[in-house]
Amino acid sequence: LGGNNMETLQVIIQYILDLGAAVFVPFLMLIVGLAMKMKFREAFTAALTLGIAFTGMGILVNFIMTSMGAAANDLTTHTGLSLPAVDIGWPGAAAISWAWPYAFLVFPLQLAINFVMLVTKQTKTLNVDLWNVWNKIFTAVIVTYFTNNIFLGFIAAAIIIVLELKLGDVFAPEVERLTGVPGITVPHFICMIAVILHPIDELLKKIPVLNKQFDADTLKEKIGVFGENGVMGAIIGFALGAASGNGIKYALTLSVQAATALTLFPMVSKLFSQALSPISEAVSDFMREKFEDREVYIGLDWPVLGGRNELWVAVIFTIPFLLIGSIVLPNNIVLPFAGIINLSFVVGALLLTNGNVLRMIIHGLISTPLFLYGATYFTPYMTRLAEETKTLNQSGLISWATFEGPDIRYILANGFNGDVIAIVLGVVWLALYVWLLKDRKKYNETLEVGE
Repeated sequence: LGGNNMETLQVIIQYILDLGAAVFVPFLMLIVGLAMKMKFREAFTAALTLGIAFTGMGILVNFIMTSMGAAANDLTTHTGLSLPAVDIGWPGAAAISWAWPYAFLVFPLQLAINFVMLVTKQTKTLNVDLWNVWNKIFTAVIVTYFTNNIFLGFIAAAIIIVLELKLGDVFAPEVERLTGVPGITVPHFICMIAVILHPIDELLKKIPVLNKQFDADTLKEKIGVFGENGVMGAIIGFALGAASGNGIKYALTLSVQAATALTLFPMVSKLFSQALSPISEAVSDFMREKFEDREVYIGLDWPVLGGRNELWVAVIFTIPFLLIGSIVLPNNIVLPFAGIINLSFVVGALLLTNGNVLRMIIHGLISTPLFLYGATYFTPYMTRLAEETKTLNQSGLISWATFEGPDIRYILANGFNGDVIAIVLGVVWLALYVWLLKDRKKYNETLEVGE
C-alpha cells in the first residue's frame, strides 16, 4: 500500500470506529444478514434491535459504573488513602489504544486470521465483535514498548487473536446455555482469565458446598425475596452507600439505583437474543448450504451475557475486595475508580463456573491481587501511551485497576524481550490453556448428551 492509500484506510476505519459499537456492530450485522439472504425488513429490524440492545446495555453499565464508582471513590477518600496512579478503566484504555498510530492495521489482521482459520477449519467462530480489536492493539503497544520492535507487537496481537477464537469455540455451548441464543459465542480477551482460574475452579469443585448448582435462580429459592434482582441490588447499593460516609439519603438513593440496574439488565439482555436469533439462524442456514452442515458461531461482545444476574452480583461483591486490596497490598500504586466494576474476571468466571455465584465471588477475591499488581506493573506504559497519543491531557500517572489479562500480557511483553522466566511462564500458561480447551470439550459433550 502506498502512503496515501494507507492514510485513506486509516481515515475510513477511524470514521467507522468513531460511530461506536451501537452503530457499527448493527451496521455490520445488517450487511451479514443481507449477505446471508435475509429479507431487508427482517435484517434491518434485527440490526436496529441490536443497536438498541447495545445502547441500553451501555446506558446501564455507565449508570452502574458512575453511581457505584462514585460511592466506591468516596469510600476511599473517606479512608484517606494516597495512591498516585489514577484508574481510567477500560473505556480509557480503549481510547488510548485506538489513538496509537498503527492501531488501524490490527483491524485487517484480525479479519485475515479469522478468515484463514475458518476456511482451514481451525475454528468455527466468526468474530464480528470488531470493536474489541482495541484489546489486541493494546497488547501490540505493550509488546512494542518492551521490545522496541513493532513487528513483534503485531505477532503478539496475532497470537491473542488465535487464542481468542479457539476459546470462543469451546465456550459456545455454555454461552448458548446461559443466554438461550443458539449459535453465538464470546471470543473476547476478557475470557482468557479462565485459563488461570480453571485449575482453581477444579479445586473449588472438590468442596461439597461449592459444587452444587448455585446460579441466580437457586439463590432465589434459597433466600426467597432477597434473591429477587431488585431486592438484591437494593441491599448491595444501600450497604455501599452507607459505607461511603455520605449519609442515609445518599445510601437510599444508591440503593434504588443499584436495584434499578439489576432489574433492567436482564430486560435489556433479552433484546440481544431478540436481535441475534434471526441473524444467527440465517447465518447457520447459509453455512449449511455452502459448507454442508458446517456449524459456525457468531462471536459477539460480552454484554450478550449481561442478562445473567450472577455476573452483576459477583461484580458488586468484588468491589470491597478491590478497595481493601488497593489499601493492604504492599507496593500497589493504583486507586480503583473507573475500573472498579471488575468485568475483567467475571465473564471468564461466569462461563467457567456455569453461573455458580459462590465460586464466582471466590474467583473475584483470588484474582484481585493479580489485577492490582498487573495495573501497578503496567502503569508506566499506559501513562507513556496516553502522553504519546495526547489523548487524555492528563498530568501524572494513569492505570487501569482491573487490568485485563495481566498474566498473558506480562508473558508476551517479557517473553518477546528474551526474559527466561517469562518464557517458562509462557510454556506453563499454554499448558493450562490446552488443559482448559480439553476440559471444556468434555463438558460440552455432556451438554449434548443432556439435550
